[in-house]
Amino acid sequence: MPRTKDYIEEEVIEKAMNLFWKNGYQATSMQMLEKEMGINKFSIYSSFGSKKGVFINSLNCYKQKLNRLTNTLIQANNGVQAIKDYFYNFIEFSKENEIAKGCLITNTTNEIGNDADEQIKNTLTKFTEDVRTSFIGALQQDSTKDAATIEEQADYLIISIFGLSAATRVFNSKQLDNYITTIFKSI
Repeated sequence: MPRTKDYIEEEVIEKAMNLFWKNGYQATSMQMLEKEMGINKFSIYSSFGSKKGVFINSLNCYKQKLNRLTNTLIQANNGVQAIKDYFYNFIEFSKENEIAKGCLITNTTNEIGNDADEQIKNTLTKFTEDVRTSFIGALQQDSTKDAATIEEQADYLIISIFGLSAATRVFNSKQLDNYITTIFKSI
């Protein structure tokens, strides 16, 4: 007779996501995951296959949370202002109890390097491309921008959000506001 789970996968993945977000992929051990998730290694392996499986599920959980911001951007009809609002909303999103953790995607990208697992790299790339595509949609609302300008500005914005993500961990609100203001002077 199969064992029944004493936990809800979504809840334990959210706990794991926060642990990875705080510590990074490499520094998070199976023992740390067991403690944080409140389940044993057997249950982790049974449900998620491996630490990598937990991490991929954690990245998907993170994406679902960030989708609230991205969906607001996609549904907005005020173009560049919607992207600027996304940047400010992202700062709030990246905080937990007034402690800024940056972006799980950016943190992981900075941590893993080129020799990382292909599935993890593909998940990170897909996530980044989805955000960039939402920037393109907002930029296309300005009929004075040609396709080449939109592509260039979308690249600039996705790189800028990576920079903002790292900056939220170190700099104060005024400095972050100055950064965002400067970004949007050229858009």
